[in-house]
Amino acid sequence: MKTSIPLFGITGYSGSGKTTLLEKLIPELISRGIRVSVIKHSHHNTQIDKEGKDSWRMKDAGSAQVILACDNRWAMMTETTTSVSLEYLAQQFDHRLTDLVLVEGFKQEPIPKILLHRQEMNKSLPNIDENVLAIAADYSLETDRTLLNINHIPQIADFIEHWYRQKTNGNYS
Repeated sequence: MKTSIPLFGITGYSGSGKTTLLEKLIPELISRGIRVSVIKHSHHNTQIDKEGKDSWRMKDAGSAQVILACDNRWAMMTETTTSVSLEYLAQQFDHRLTDLVLVEGFKQEPIPKILLHRQEMNKSLPNIDENVLAIAADYSLETDRTLLNINHIPQIADFIEHWYRQKTNGNYS
């Protein structure tokens, strides 16, 4: 997948702690000088607008896209008839604000990623494809990938930062 802003995935079963990890990882990476943005996949029909509000009324009237803006924030809501690709979503980020996009979910996408797994989960480790660079777990396991401690945020941030620095220096395609 070709985008000008590097994408790095955080994947795992529901309940593995993807969102919690990202909440801790984002400020850690930002403190290292990496401007981070996120794409989060949801299996639910997410609605960020409120019925009856002006922006909702414009969408309801048939507008394909509506931008809602105030002095310090803006959001664009886009109605689609089919799913959009991760590549398309990644192209929506402002290069002046974002150095790295962390992707939650989208486990089938061919992007570098860390797979999360917890011992208490009643599911075995999922199939590991060539895009899984590391496994973050709370237990020891035999693997040919880098094994990270899911509860040690600086270690995970080190791994991602190292990958990011190599990627942006042109050592990886």
